[in-house]
Amino acid sequence: MNIAEKPIAAILGRRISTGDGIHMIAKTYEKGVRLDTHMHREAQLVYAARGTMQVTTPKGRWLVPPDRAVWVPALLPHAIDVLADIEMRTLYFDLAWLKREQRSVSLDAEFVVRVSPLLHQAILALFDDHTTSERTALLVRLTMLELHQAEDSATFIPLPHEPRCRRAADIVLADPTGDHEIETLARTVGTSARTLSRLFAAETQLSFKSWCQRARIAAAIEKLSTDVNLSVKQLASDLGYASVPAFSHAFRQVTGKTPTAFAEKA
Repeated sequence: MNIAEKPIAAILGRRISTGDGIHMIAKTYEKGVRLDTHMHREAQLVYAARGTMQVTTPKGRWLVPPDRAVWVPALLPHAIDVLADIEMRTLYFDLAWLKREQRSVSLDAEFVVRVSPLLHQAILALFDDHTTSERTALLVRLTMLELHQAEDSATFIPLPHEPRCRRAADIVLADPTGDHEIETLARTVGTSARTLSRLFAAETQLSFKSWCQRARIAAAIEKLSTDVNLSVKQLASDLGYASVPAFSHAFRQVTGKTPTAFAEKA
């Protein structure tokens, strides 16, 4: 795959620059838009003030509903799928700025953060027309401080790299609501259930059952984000849960919220 570097100067949208290594872009994307795999010279914090997106990196898929943001290091290949209309607010950080701030080591891998009300307001305030340079500097420092307080992997689906394991994962992701038995999958990809179970644990740090549950909940989040008329009862049935309480329990285990609370936020 040819992965192109995408200069931020080429990105359309409302642009703000601090002049000392921080660039900010506000842009709206419609549901269904895909930003194909690319990279930037700068590190970035990607936040959807409204709507839901999915960010894919070599490590896995990061589902990013409105109460989360994703940190993407410089030169990391990534793609973005817009699952529901989003108002994206992106902060780009030159590597020289990160080095001066001594942030380059702890932010060298991608991760998702849970966006607290404080972080939400700080990001929005950075795009305020009346923000001064002094206020911007304080807000940026507050934002960076909050990143270290709020790392969260609940909406992350790790992707295995071992060929047999990856084929099995792709089968599940193509139909996350299906009833996937590990024995059947193992035969399909040409290995044993024991080997496939071991591979999932080693490559994703999750058991096969837990990984499938996370993929299923990610599918639930996508549906909640894209169909405002979908009831929790119908969604639980579509996903194969025996009852709404069982679905709500599984959903809360992964996201920390009930499906109803998430839908209201989204």
